[in-house]
Amino acid sequence: MAVVDPRETQLASIAQYHLGIKPGTDSVLLNALANVIITEELWNKDFVNARTEGFEDLRHWVKDYTPEYAEQITGIPSDTIYQVAREYALAENASILYTMGLTQHLSGTQNVYAVANLAMLCGHVGKENSGVNPLRGQNNVQGSCDMGALPNVVTGYQKVTSKDVRNRFATAWNIKSLSDQFGLTVGEMMDAAQKGTLKGMYIMGENPILSDADAGHAKAALENLDFLVVQDIFLTETAQLADVVLPAASFAEKEGTFTNTERRVQKIRQAITPIGNAKADWEIICLLANAMGYEMHYDSPAAIMDEIAALTPSYGGISHKRLEIRGLQWPCPSPDHPGTLVLHTEKFARGKGQFHRAEYIAPSEQPDKDYPLVLNTGRRLYHYHTGTMTMRTGALEKHYSNEHLEVNPIDADKYGLEDGSVVKVISRRGEIQLKAQVSSVTPPGVVFTSFHFPSAPVNKLTSPKRDAISGIPELKRCAVRVEKSH
Repeated sequence: MAVVDPRETQLASIAQYHLGIKPGTDSVLLNALANVIITEELWNKDFVNARTEGFEDLRHWVKDYTPEYAEQITGIPSDTIYQVAREYALAENASILYTMGLTQHLSGTQNVYAVANLAMLCGHVGKENSGVNPLRGQNNVQGSCDMGALPNVVTGYQKVTSKDVRNRFATAWNIKSLSDQFGLTVGEMMDAAQKGTLKGMYIMGENPILSDADAGHAKAALENLDFLVVQDIFLTETAQLADVVLPAASFAEKEGTFTNTERRVQKIRQAITPIGNAKADWEIICLLANAMGYEMHYDSPAAIMDEIAALTPSYGGISHKRLEIRGLQWPCPSPDHPGTLVLHTEKFARGKGQFHRAEYIAPSEQPDKDYPLVLNTGRRLYHYHTGTMTMRTGALEKHYSNEHLEVNPIDADKYGLEDGSVVKVISRRGEIQLKAQVSSVTPPGVVFTSFHFPSAPVNKLTSPKRDAISGIPELKRCAVRVEKSH
């Protein structure tokens, strides 16, 4: 097992290899691994020849990404890069699992291209116990994306540019037509709100005041709206800005499905009656639609799933009745289909897999005399997202009640910090205050904290720069300075 992480986490400490990468240099490492595999003729020639295209372009592209060059950029010893490349290529089965540490960079899309290149190069795709597995940040991110919570698709990733797709949905919903125009990403929505071109927003189960990059910008954008509606289970920091708050039911108070990262659709069952005026999200949406003049009536979540199946080929065979027995993995195109355990067993969705040129795009901010440290952000084991739920358990917040800033001993000595010192962390966008924890978990030149705690809203500091393709902001890396608070 190899763990790529700037910090020596608990998982990294038990791995055979800990690749302590400099934040934001992932594509260089991945291209270097491909360089070794191609140079040493370790690539899966049968798979590459039969299932892919663009190999010669890849060979040419990665030839300069030697492990020795990668060591200069990533900080990872070249010997380690050689060894990991060989073991990955020669393994009978190998899986790459990644999280937002790979995607929340200017080069996030390039990093994902490089991961796909590596998996195809070695034929670690389309078979059990192998593949590329993006681990989602919340338990139904996969399901939300499957249901069209993206600006350019409807359910099942059917593109809004397809006239047949639009006509099918328009007929089902008894409307004249659907737009073929892409919607906005979250970042683009915030930009439009601040400019005044977006007048109203309806936010469900999200807390951008804490979770968005450059959170001060997000707050100013929301405050500039003419009308803000927030639907949530608690009065979050974002909900406190809303003109109207709609009380939603929690997972225990409603019935429906979650779809996890392995595409498994699983049924959840209502355990308790919704408290107070809370209602399930689908009920609130139906009531709102009817109040606005569009008749929207469903008898139950099961009826909604039936509509999903009718309009979404990959979910065509999924129903609540079948899910009572066990979860099903899409594609599941018909009621007699068992679901798909492994994707890409014979071919990719596009036919042959395409190798991509995965460029290294340097982070937007480099340390300098005014901001000499790199801030890396992430999660803590005991808390979840912006703490909306985990700060209210009565137990977790007692076990891990306050956030701190991890500072390497070398940096602590350099800046006169001690364990428990109250410090200010300052970026070009703002500052926060919290206690320092002197720790060798984080390497010299890098400081780390999480984004869970309202008392230390770290995303006030993070960069608003975005990946040019995905629109994902550069949340995982920005330049800061740390000062002892007096």
